[in-house]
Amino acid sequence: MVAKGNSVAKTALLVEDDPPLRKLVHGYLKLLKFEVTEVPDGRRAMGALKEHKFDLIVLDLMLPESSGYDVLEYLQKQGGVTTPVLMMSARSLPEDRAHAEELGARLYLIKPFTRADFSKAVASVVEARP
Repeated sequence: MVAKGNSVAKTALLVEDDPPLRKLVHGYLKLLKFEVTEVPDGRRAMGALKEHKFDLIVLDLMLPESSGYDVLEYLQKQGGVTTPVLMMSARSLPEDRAHAEELGARLYLIKPFTRADFSKAVASVVEARP
């Protein structure tokens, strides 16, 4: 977490390859009081996770370089998925959701979604944190 005056800001890693959607979700996260680090692909996400601890990971499933599944597998190899992960995808097949959850995603949000849906999903995964 990043110190901000007397309070501590929550940090989020946003992994999304589509620039307009990344900008939109970044704005949603800022409204939820998160300091946001953005990366456009799975390889850079793994690099960011080596360097920093985050309070939330918002992870697209279909990414260039390495998929969202690859990022979750990377986290598993690093000692497990301890940071809440909100997976987002246009893929709505039950097996995609099941696989993401098996790998450690706390929630699977299907695109497109509203700001209210996103805010509710973030609250759900952050509150469910052990």
